[in-house]
Amino acid sequence: MATDQSKSDSTEAIPRGNASGFVKYLKHDLISGLLVFLIALPLCLAISVSSGYPPIAGIFTAIVGSIVTTFLSNSELTIKGPAAGLIVIAVGCINDFGGAGSHDAYRAALAIGVAAAVLQICFGIFRAGILGEFFPISTVHGMLAAIGVIIIIKQIPFALGVINPDTGRAPSAEPLAMVGEIPSYIAQANPAIAVIGLVSVLIMFLWPILSKRLGPLKVIPSPMIVLLFAIPMGMAFDLLHKHSYTLQNHEYQLSDQYLVNMPDRVFGMFDEVTYPDFSALQQSKAWWWVMMFFVIGSLESLLSAKAVDLLDPWKRKTNMDRDIIAVGAGNLAASLVGGLPMISEIVRSRANIDNGARTRFADMWHGVFLLLCVALIPTVLHRIPLAALAAMLIYTGYRLAHPTEFVHVYRIGKEQLAIFVTTLIVVLATDLLIGVAAGIILKIVIHVSNGVPIKSLFKPYIEVQEVDTSTSLILARESAVFSNWIPFRRQIEQIGLVQHRNVIVDVSETKLVDHSVMEKLEEMERDFEQEGLNFEVRGLDSLQPLADNAHAARKRGLASMRRLTVVADAEIESWLEERFVQLGATGYTVLQCRGAGRTELQQGGTSNRKKVRIEVVMPRKTCDDIIDFLRCEVSPEHRITACVETVDVVRRQDFEAIVDSTETEAMITS
Repeated sequence: MATDQSKSDSTEAIPRGNASGFVKYLKHDLISGLLVFLIALPLCLAISVSSGYPPIAGIFTAIVGSIVTTFLSNSELTIKGPAAGLIVIAVGCINDFGGAGSHDAYRAALAIGVAAAVLQICFGIFRAGILGEFFPISTVHGMLAAIGVIIIIKQIPFALGVINPDTGRAPSAEPLAMVGEIPSYIAQANPAIAVIGLVSVLIMFLWPILSKRLGPLKVIPSPMIVLLFAIPMGMAFDLLHKHSYTLQNHEYQLSDQYLVNMPDRVFGMFDEVTYPDFSALQQSKAWWWVMMFFVIGSLESLLSAKAVDLLDPWKRKTNMDRDIIAVGAGNLAASLVGGLPMISEIVRSRANIDNGARTRFADMWHGVFLLLCVALIPTVLHRIPLAALAAMLIYTGYRLAHPTEFVHVYRIGKEQLAIFVTTLIVVLATDLLIGVAAGIILKIVIHVSNGVPIKSLFKPYIEVQEVDTSTSLILARESAVFSNWIPFRRQIEQIGLVQHRNVIVDVSETKLVDHSVMEKLEEMERDFEQEGLNFEVRGLDSLQPLADNAHAARKRGLASMRRLTVVADAEIESWLEERFVQLGATGYTVLQCRGAGRTELQQGGTSNRKKVRIEVVMPRKTCDDIIDFLRCEVSPEHRITACVETVDVVRRQDFEAIVDSTETEAMITS
């Protein structure tokens, strides 16, 4: 349904977030804003609580971000607000200045947010948004997976109701240390709160599956379903009032410490406005957190904005420099009134697209609904159990560190999995920046071991040739890797998008084209297509992929293949040839021969039966399929001999089956 809607929408005039677009698309944007609000409300509270900020800080961020960035960014469909990816940094900053619950730590974190926001604005003004292109994709995915694991670990105590009765705070320590404490958390669990947490977790995981069968109800997001169950459960346990209960001879305490702390009157949110303490910036440790917020926040925001551009049914392109300025301005305003840091948030943005949003005003409307809700009914929000919010974040962390992420990276290449896992482990053991640095260093080491000259790691060696009056050829030499991609990309953009010329990129003279550049070349092709230009990459067939994936790194050298030799009776030659081709063989060689096998020799002589010798060179998977065919269908009825050996070939593509375009499209859609 969503795919069909997107295709039909793409035939309309391209929506624009201007004055006429505000009126024309009001219905679509208003409805999407309302539905995104239903997702954003509980997630903003959950992210804020888990970051060590007051719950309402996340709401401040979403409201300010939705209004400020709507009028500064040209991104039509991204939703700006607090994100789970920054929880690790935010809570680390709060803990470094006094811990959750400390008003001084909160104000110090706000000052750090202001400083990081100023850096983001300067980052965009000086057109440095392209620096987001530097980070290797596997390293970024490893960082996000590590963040997901940390979020899950940190939320387990909240979901089980393990809090300090004096401070109302859950235990906190380094992620790996908390893993060892999980049995202790289970033993200390408050059964009533744990029931709320467990039910909420089950809803978060099961509702996306069940809702597909429920027709119109599928538009209700999982977080809202959680609240519909968790709030009544909290009321049934009377969490608003302090009391105790006994279960299996053990007494447990219940109170509103297990609920979200919200204002107790209408418009009470404005009493919660808090201003930064800029004296905190005089401490050297503050600037470490400034850089963490600036680097990781900017990187996540840029990646999310690019991802949303790919999902946009009208393929509108975000100006990344302008968008990072908008995010910086939003962060500046939010930090000045007590809000969390914000980014372009991918989950809510995806929901915005699925709900039929047309322009950036959907983001604004979601903020308006948040403002009305928190201003008018804060006492209702106070009834939300913290365990329910923890369940939402556990699910969010699971999605960031989903097992399919490991499988996907492995399919791109074993070296990519090594980078991914290294980044993940180092982040868990140290912090985000060190983990990302470890992933980058490992990738550079792998590149050098694959023959990339050190001189070309950060400088592309390229030659520009004029093909005709409208086309230029860029010949890359030495390497095309993540670390030299930024100047390489600038050259492509200058010649193609600025001078409005068709571009051919020839990589046949490189020693390595890495995974990051393979994906970015595909992105460039889309950018050129939007401008009505042609972009072609040549020479990939002269390089050997390191894995059976379209985005796998490609290296100069010989490719390993399997050579299958089959000797069989001449009468089944045609059948074998036909089936080999059907199973993926791109060619074969046949020699007429005669001979005798062991059985014939044991019967007392040689045989003059005509036989054929068929040789096929092919990839491992195709060879495995043909061997299965020979074993299951041919051997039971016919006498054959078959042997397999590994051979090196110059051009791998000559032996790979061509995938039909319609089949490729179906694979991408799935």
